[in-house]
Amino acid sequence: MSMPSGKQPESGKFARAISAEIRSAMARQRMSGAQLAIKTDRSQSYISKRLRDEVAFTANDVEDICEVLGEDLLGLVAAAARAAGHTRNGRQR
Repeated sequence: MSMPSGKQPESGKFARAISAEIRSAMARQRMSGAQLAIKTDRSQSYISKRLRDEVAFTANDVEDICEVLGEDLLGLVAAAARAAGHTRNGRQR
């Protein structure tokens, strides 16, 4: 499967909330972006762009990051959904 070329779309509200939850979890663990990159087998540039909301994390990224940080995946996603203003049925508040 080929990857799209060119500029990635801007991160949406939910994607930004996911990265905010990841940044909070990193702060609790006192883990830097460089350390997270090493532990998730991704480049520092890859992680850095996503932590700055230039590009959204993938589902695989979030799963791996939660494992490395010892965070509950569903808890992190639910917290991000609440922060982004989503309700249980997926609609915006």
